[in-house]
Amino acid sequence: MHLLIPYAASHAEGCQAALATLKLPNLQKLLCRLRPQALDAGEELSWSPPHERALAGALGLVVTDGQIPWAALEAQKHPELAQLQGAWAFVTLCHWQATMHEVTMRQLPMRDLDATESDALMAAMQPFFAQDGITLYPLEAGRWLARGAVFDGLPSASPDRVLGRNLAPWMPTAAQAGSLIRLVSEMQMLLYTHPINDARERRGTSPVNAIWFNGTGALRDSPKTVIADSIRNPLPPIHVRGLREAALQDDWASWASAWQQIDATQIKQLLEAQCRGEVVQLTLCGERRAQSWVHQPPSLAQKFRQLFGAPTIQSVLEPL
Repeated sequence: MHLLIPYAASHAEGCQAALATLKLPNLQKLLCRLRPQALDAGEELSWSPPHERALAGALGLVVTDGQIPWAALEAQKHPELAQLQGAWAFVTLCHWQATMHEVTMRQLPMRDLDATESDALMAAMQPFFAQDGITLYPLEAGRWLARGAVFDGLPSASPDRVLGRNLAPWMPTAAQAGSLIRLVSEMQMLLYTHPINDARERRGTSPVNAIWFNGTGALRDSPKTVIADSIRNPLPPIHVRGLREAALQDDWASWASAWQQIDATQIKQLLEAQCRGEVVQLTLCGERRAQSWVHQPPSLAQKFRQLFGAPTIQSVLEPL
């Protein structure tokens, strides 16, 4: 059993204050029984957040910042797309808020967008994408797969990096990004006058006024090999999502409550599995770094740590 927990910590002042009083007894007990692995040290402005790097590594994907080919991997799950070669990306409809000083990502994906609206917008946009050699394929309302050579070797920022933030540091800067920047501008003009946004305004919902590219790249290994490796992985990670929403909203009281709930349920289950002798792994991810702990046979040093050396929650989470 492998738990992967994103947003386990943040350098935000509110999070640091919450950590000072956070009690996670099952996590403390579990960490005394596991062996820490090498720290995945990243930067706050890396294109790919630590939890995506950790998940990609667990699935056997090549981890290159901003070029983890999530969209290409998703395409392999659909029989009608699996045989198509090349580079892929996700295209997500979103809402940007512009002020005099910055442009901020406010909704990604869009709320209250149904399949009919999404299909109509894709049909309107497809001719513009086609001019740049990009083909769109529907995936879910407001989120599509896109295939085109421009996505090969193009770093792009994860939605978890941009939501609620100024977009300036996250716009693509690679040599081939010029055509995509132009395409984004064209889509903004198209959306500004589209009837769907008139209808959304009448309903009192935010307009769809932009698009975002992410998950760019191609699978370098055989897709079948990557998928087979992920199936053979004895500890496929369970992605624990309970901390994300509160962290992205800077609601650290709710974040601390969510952590305590995870500690009382999933962390407790992992601890019980370890006590039964099962092979377990825990990966905690912050905004910059990720740290994994793995199963190890009992030893005298381990028993000593269990009795006298339980790490504090602050010492575990603050470095992330």
